[in-house]
Amino acid sequence: MAEALLLVDIQNDFCPDVALAVPKGDAVVAVTNRLVRQFDHVLLTQDWHPPGHRSFASQHPGKAPFDSATMPYGEQTLWPDHCVQGSDGAAFHPDLDLARAELVILKGFRPHIDSYSAFFENDRTTPTGLAGYLRERGIDSLTLAGLAYDFCVLYSALDARRLGFGVMVVEAGCRAIDLGGSGAAARQAMQDAGVHLIDDLA
Repeated sequence: MAEALLLVDIQNDFCPDVALAVPKGDAVVAVTNRLVRQFDHVLLTQDWHPPGHRSFASQHPGKAPFDSATMPYGEQTLWPDHCVQGSDGAAFHPDLDLARAELVILKGFRPHIDSYSAFFENDRTTPTGLAGYLRERGIDSLTLAGLAYDFCVLYSALDARRLGFGVMVVEAGCRAIDLGGSGAAARQAMQDAGVHLIDDLA
């Protein structure tokens, strides 16, 4: 069997001074570019929202970014408009090494449901097809890095474990939004699920 590197949402709108800035989000690029050279299989996810996506706070009168709203699939954190399809903000960070990427999974393209995980929409049942791709390629373990540690990296890692994949997260290649302690909570949840957390991969 084989292993793959999964780089999560390393996009302009998650970098400092932009729509949904993850603190020091651009610092992950140097780490992930080094990781890319260590894997035979490199996969990426890309947040890809249509204009007016229901996860945007702008679509909920009286709500502000980082408030929550009840959706048909459960509670949803509301975000600033970000990663709108075709925008500069939705593009991968310009310094990210994409030369060896084999697959890009687009997330959040359905207008009425958000998507954190590389494997499922936020209803937790609609699949992206990534699990089938990995199994057909004979890939049984994943190393993750990217943005944000406490949302899309977290959900992707937990789903990968739930689906039976071995999972490692390189924390030096991640940054958290950290809403109300969500960074520490994410770390604990991943440890509890059997995700192997390391600071870096030499």
